[in-house]
Amino acid sequence: MKTVIIGMLATEKDAGHGHRRWARWRPTVALCRQPDLPVARLELLHEPRFRGLAEQVSEDIRSVSPSTTVRLFPLERVDPWDFGEAYAALRQFARHYPFNAEEEEYLIHVNAGTHVARICMFLLTESRHFPGRLIQSISPARSDRKSLGAYRIIDLDLSRYDPIVARFQEEQLDAVSFLKSGIQTRNADFNRLIEQVEKVAVASRRAILLTGPTGSGKSRLARRIFELKKTRRLVTGSFVEVNCATLRGDAAMSALFGHVKGAFTGALQARPGLLQAADKGVLFLDEIGELGTDEQAMLLRALEDKTFLPVGSDEEVRSDFQLIAGTNRDLAAAVRPGRFRDDLLARINLWTFRLPGLGQRPEDIEPNLHYELEQFGHVEGRRVRFAREAWGTFLRFAVSPDAAWSGNFRDLNGAIVRMATLAVGGRITLELVHQEIARLRTAWRTEDNMRKDSLTERFLGPTRTGELDHFDRTQLEEVLRVCLRAKSLSEAGRILFAHSRKRKKSGNDASRLQKYLARFGIRYADIWAPSPVDSAPSDFPAIQA
Repeated sequence: MKTVIIGMLATEKDAGHGHRRWARWRPTVALCRQPDLPVARLELLHEPRFRGLAEQVSEDIRSVSPSTTVRLFPLERVDPWDFGEAYAALRQFARHYPFNAEEEEYLIHVNAGTHVARICMFLLTESRHFPGRLIQSISPARSDRKSLGAYRIIDLDLSRYDPIVARFQEEQLDAVSFLKSGIQTRNADFNRLIEQVEKVAVASRRAILLTGPTGSGKSRLARRIFELKKTRRLVTGSFVEVNCATLRGDAAMSALFGHVKGAFTGALQARPGLLQAADKGVLFLDEIGELGTDEQAMLLRALEDKTFLPVGSDEEVRSDFQLIAGTNRDLAAAVRPGRFRDDLLARINLWTFRLPGLGQRPEDIEPNLHYELEQFGHVEGRRVRFAREAWGTFLRFAVSPDAAWSGNFRDLNGAIVRMATLAVGGRITLELVHQEIARLRTAWRTEDNMRKDSLTERFLGPTRTGELDHFDRTQLEEVLRVCLRAKSLSEAGRILFAHSRKRKKSGNDASRLQKYLARFGIRYADIWAPSPVDSAPSDFPAIQA
């Protein structure tokens, strides 16, 4: 990798006139002459009034180290002794600099500039705005001033500097607000949770598990975590997202881990897979509890060894990604009947954050309403606002016990989109609000009635149940009810296939039933398991044998 040094001009120590300057130790020049430190490029930051000295230093470096490219960067209108101005100028430089950590190693020189500028350089390096390490040049003994001196890579304790601590706190507040999409949430528990997420996102590359009900914002938070890490240059790859409930059978293996040409019928060309696409980035596996046990085993190995085998390949592929997993299930309960591997759960639940539903955060409904309106305006290109009376009516309903918000933020977003779309002249009227409240109440009442009676949702979960065709859901519901009433798999098969069995000379009803349930990832043993994957609601009706 090429070595790139970023540093301030030392206006006193780097100065000198005529040949006498070569008799002095000049830190910037000496650093580029170290025999065991080949410097490909020096980025020299300076105040505009010292342009002449910066050019002289640049010429001297080129004369003694021709392979080193020197580029000058003036910091305009900066008081080098003012913390605010110095920090803002250096941060601006870092934000626009085209860092390439894949091919270049960055060393931040901390022997030049004012004391304030050095502290700001420390801060920006520790916060990863400068994705490199600190380097300190060491002057030679007084008796040997012509020597090049030495250097060392250093790791300073910035907590000794109170101004730096304040800057860190400011950076953390900015990051927390970023994770919340700028929404000024008021729920104390939720705000504390996001503060913890921010600390983990910046400090750790271990797997993160986001739990919570459907629509609570797991996907959005996962993407914001990635974007925060990206701005801090903690990842250089992409954000790859997949809903595991959409992966089934052999296609799941191929989608996740890729395959080689000819691995199976239809594999006309090689496919890299999602894990490889997430190399040096973040892989978000939403509804991870829906993965099959074979895929779970492969994923565990990929997390532990950073390697895996594509389908049909004998050659390992390497991918260094950070995993964020999302689920609305109780994965610990899924371990008992064997639906989820305990070793994989142990690997992914080091950092577990449960996002509360919208109904648990009534004080955050108002700022989220404002956010959804702004997002609608941004997407549709037109500004929409509530009439005063309409706003008060909808807000009172939204925070009342009558508002179930069973779909959480998806319900809230849908309500705003519907009202804003129908708003004539960009104004949501009281009539529109009354219509939307009635629609929400009807939808929630229907969902509640279905949930009370739904065996399918009990065993598949709400996400997978919602993805089934109505025909399949109705049929599976009846099959599950028969299975619960029957005393055995064979008896259930005899009940379900009573008429078709009469037309066969021989048949295995139990096998037919097993194959049918397997289409949905359900085992007969799961139906009678003491602790099913998704516990039935407290008001779930008992079914007598």
